[in-house]
Amino acid sequence: MLKIVMDTAGDMPPEWQEKYQIDLIPINIIHDGKNYRQGLDLNYDDFYQMVETSNAIPSTSQPTPYQFTEFYRKIAKPGDTVLSVHVTEKLSGTMASAMQAAAELQNEIKIVPFDSASGTICMGMMVREARELDRRGSPLEAILTRLEEMRRRMELVFTVDTLKFASMSGRVKHLQAALASMLNVKPIIELKNGLIEMGEKVRSRSKSIDKLLEKMKQKFGDRRITIGVLHAHDPQSGMDLLNRVVRELNCAEAIFGEISISLAAHFGPGTLGLAAYPMEE
Repeated sequence: MLKIVMDTAGDMPPEWQEKYQIDLIPINIIHDGKNYRQGLDLNYDDFYQMVETSNAIPSTSQPTPYQFTEFYRKIAKPGDTVLSVHVTEKLSGTMASAMQAAAELQNEIKIVPFDSASGTICMGMMVREARELDRRGSPLEAILTRLEEMRRRMELVFTVDTLKFASMSGRVKHLQAALASMLNVKPIIELKNGLIEMGEKVRSRSKSIDKLLEKMKQKFGDRRITIGVLHAHDPQSGMDLLNRVVRELNCAEAIFGEISISLAAHFGPGTLGLAAYPMEE
């Protein structure tokens, strides 16, 4: 039996976990010396309340190899195969922890860690695709080939409402963030080759949202796409963006969701994002 795992730096609609039998291993959220596990000890509302009542932004850390080992033994039995999809290894040690646990358990369970080279809904779309292929009888090799194709063709862009979080978390250089904040600049942030890069900087929230759509149009043109629309603690802006996406892009499917706590901790409430890949040709 194929078990499919995703860490919670990935996102997906809540119903997908049961529908597609996805096992989630939580990223650790650390605040005021206490460790929380996303989705178990800490939900979205708890996180944002924590941020609003504290001057310190929570930090994040990957599950340890021990946490992975215990998790794999809990969800799988000897003879099972586990496909374990994780946030880009260029920004997190999660993939390294998974690989260490896989090596330790190699005589018990076949574990195949897969680097998504991305995060958030990109990972959710990958694990759903993997399960759908599995249910159609595709072997693991074919599933991995498809995930590699998705990884290569996936586009992820987002914009933040404030650079305070990115500056404090170290994801953006402090002086660069301070200057941009002083000028009220709204940057477009892209994930390229597994790394976060700050792209164009525009002068208003509305223009930054226009730029997200423009990026998708430049990438995919009129091709039919599956797209995820994401928000961080700003569902109304997220829904407004979703409505524009459906009107302006050639969507086979548009998925709506909230950005994971582990990403929101770095980029803050008000973040909006789009992630898409083209349909098979």
